[in-house]
Amino acid sequence: MRVLYLTLSVLIIDQVSKFYIKGIKIPFLNFNHIGMYPGESIPVIGNFFKITFIENPGMAFGFNPGSDYKLLISLFSVAASIALLIYLYAERNKQLSLRISLALILGGAIGNVIDRTFYGIIYKYAPLFYGKVVDFLDFDFFNFTILGRSYDRWPVFNLADVSVTIGVLILILFYRHHEEDTETSAVSEDDNNSSQPAVEGTEENKRDMNNSTGNTDDVENDKGEEISL
Repeated sequence: MRVLYLTLSVLIIDQVSKFYIKGIKIPFLNFNHIGMYPGESIPVIGNFFKITFIENPGMAFGFNPGSDYKLLISLFSVAASIALLIYLYAERNKQLSLRISLALILGGAIGNVIDRTFYGIIYKYAPLFYGKVVDFLDFDFFNFTILGRSYDRWPVFNLADVSVTIGVLILILFYRHHEEDTETSAVSEDDNNSSQPAVEGTEENKRDMNNSTGNTDDVENDKGEEISL
């Protein structure tokens, strides 16, 4: 389960980046970092890439089904993260590429779960499970349409979303490679099974020839004894 170190790394990087953007105050450490204000945008590469602070009450990449589903989304995210952790443990002896992809997905999922579950309480603006996800990576790619909804730019996202996306891509490539290996192994196994009877037949022929040779020697010995008499 060493891949969980990857999950932990993703989680730490994600949360540190969000605290840096939103700001964090730790009184007993006398630490107070003032972050960006909601809607603030800092150009990094012109208008192509900017750091834009928004708080997303919905799902990944700005998808928001509405406030009525907020609690359901949060609870589902928690359950999905637990299920993914259990599945990762069950697959702990499988190929490394599978475990890496699951670890990346798990790290990103937990990162956003923390936002939805605890940020409302930490920042004192909402009860448990009603927090908002901190997004800040803002790319201006191209216009596109998803589910009948048009976008003039890519939705703002965070590092947890990046981790989940990379994990899913690795998972897709892994299964494609895994299926090819499975088909190759099946063909090889069929070839071995088809050649096995021939090998067994050859061994039986050898035994029959040895028995025949032994019988011939016995007959010749008997003839030799009769002549000597």
